[in-house]
Amino acid sequence: MRILFYIFIITLPTLLFSQAKPLEDESQGSFSDRLKGPKEKDSAKVATLDMYRFISLERDTTYIDTSLTIQREYSHNYLRRDTFGLLAFPNEGQTYNTLQYSLTNFSPYPDMGLKGKHFSFMEAGDIRYASVATPVTELFFKSIIGKGQLVDSYFTLNIHPRLNFSIAYKGIRSEGKYINHFANSGHFRFTTSYSTKNGRYVANTHFVSQDILNEENGGITTINDFESADVNFNNRQSLEVYLTDAESFLKGKRYFLDHSFRVNPKKGSNNLYVNHQFNYENKFFEYKQPTVASTVTSTSGASTTVYRFGDSYVTSSLKDHTHYNKMYNKAGLTYENTTLGRFQFYLDDFRSNFYYYKILVKEDGTIVPASFTRKINTAGGQYDYQKNKWTGKFLYSRSITNQSLSNLDAKMKLDWNDDFQFDFQYQNINKLPSDNYNLYQSSFIDYNWTNSFKNEKINRLAANAITPWLNASLTLLTLDDHLYFENVATSTTQQIMAPNQYEKTISYLSLKVSKEIKFGKFGFDNTILYQKVDQQDAVLNVPELVTRNTLYYTNFFFDKALFLQTGVSLNYFTKYYGNDYNGVIGEFFVQNQKQIGNYPNLDFFVNAKIQRTRIFIKAEHFNSSLSGNNYYSAPNTPFRDMAIRFGLVWNFFN
Repeated sequence: MRILFYIFIITLPTLLFSQAKPLEDESQGSFSDRLKGPKEKDSAKVATLDMYRFISLERDTTYIDTSLTIQREYSHNYLRRDTFGLLAFPNEGQTYNTLQYSLTNFSPYPDMGLKGKHFSFMEAGDIRYASVATPVTELFFKSIIGKGQLVDSYFTLNIHPRLNFSIAYKGIRSEGKYINHFANSGHFRFTTSYSTKNGRYVANTHFVSQDILNEENGGITTINDFESADVNFNNRQSLEVYLTDAESFLKGKRYFLDHSFRVNPKKGSNNLYVNHQFNYENKFFEYKQPTVASTVTSTSGASTTVYRFGDSYVTSSLKDHTHYNKMYNKAGLTYENTTLGRFQFYLDDFRSNFYYYKILVKEDGTIVPASFTRKINTAGGQYDYQKNKWTGKFLYSRSITNQSLSNLDAKMKLDWNDDFQFDFQYQNINKLPSDNYNLYQSSFIDYNWTNSFKNEKINRLAANAITPWLNASLTLLTLDDHLYFENVATSTTQQIMAPNQYEKTISYLSLKVSKEIKFGKFGFDNTILYQKVDQQDAVLNVPELVTRNTLYYTNFFFDKALFLQTGVSLNYFTKYYGNDYNGVIGEFFVQNQKQIGNYPNLDFFVNAKIQRTRIFIKAEHFNSSLSGNNYYSAPNTPFRDMAIRFGLVWNFFN
């Protein structure tokens, strides 16, 4: 704490006085006002806010924002987004338990699986393409748990008004507080956007290379040691864990291109486009465990040898490799009418290979093949409508090959005015299972399987409303043939994973409301989530209530050169049978032995904004020593202890 205080004191005057103000009255106006310039005659030479655009694959556009709001506080983390509904593991850079099931996105296409390793993995839809008037740089830093750092650097420029490049890298090294809990990852991104002068040809492309390394300790062996609050275990390295040298590693590369060409030379009231999208991705997953046997010490001091994941084919130096590659091509024609909207018809080709380098024959004669290959072709149509205050998108696709696959997705949005917006969605998906449900090979004997599961059927109805009184979102889900992992071990010290399919119907409801109340220089931001699951067996487990409440104070200081934000956040969720995590397969699994939750998590933060620099200081979970040691991220994995962390976000542009 003393070191961070000194850093803040040293940095404050430097930031206040070393940055020359480009405009005399810069501290008096908003950033958008400053961009427009001080004089009318100079306005043509000064970039305006709408010249700094960031566009998603779905053509959603956002603009650069250097403000300091309570939402910026929520998104200053490893994922760089609001993590409400997710429960972090003890070390930064690890996985997250899911508290809010309605956060799940559904696609009819199969994927590799290993969902517990993919929370920080950047998918094609997560990449943003830029168009900026002047070069833009953003530097992100945050201290971590133990030794290491978290950084994210981004740079973009338009070398021509219609040609943009961006390059970015996010990396983390975090030692953690527990034995064998080190995290290390890197995410490199490079994007290019191009359009011809008349807008006839438009292309967005990117290359992404990512690697995610986590040491896996399998959780602490003796829960009583943690919950007893014995001072001998205040040093978390004193707590015994199941695995002392295991680690998992996910690596992936992606080459992506999305482009379109207008057939008619000049854009008019009727236009015809040719569209094409290409996505090639390969992934590699490795699980290593040099020491197969684990030692568990009882309270009496007796030691027992435990094989955490059951028997194995090797006695030491265990190493599993899983490979995956995917190639996706989508080609179509789009007819655009300025009155009727856009009509798109397309065909796509999906090919994937989930594979190993051997065929395994089990003792009972079951043959586990070396690969699981898919070749899927679908035909679909999409209609986009935008008129006055209404925006709509209606999509339907269905496989034309042997696989049963379909997707119906209808969205409508009413943008009534600045205060009232409403959107509605209905989605019906016939989804192919993730590949790791149907095939897996491992050096652990019971982690080898081959299956032929049925498709998952998902009905989703969602509505969102933004009003001056509150924001609300309602989600209704019906799940049939739901796939999940479960622990079939008879011993409480073992995890033996098995994929399973629930043949009964699961009904899920979630209602989330949020409201920010401001009174003077104080703000009170509240988000409350209610969830209800109707099922005959405990397969889909979520807490009934999740809440986040933040009371904060804001004010200007030093002649409005410094904007200060400080407050306290309360995070809470009710008790439930939270899913546990298994590092061998990189997945969470259902359990019904231990409930987690029903503890308050309090964070105290002090944030500041000086010109285009935002500084973040937070005492995370500062009540950890006051509320008792009953806080968990998973049944054998405690949540984070108190930690004081420092960070900043710094933007540079002219």
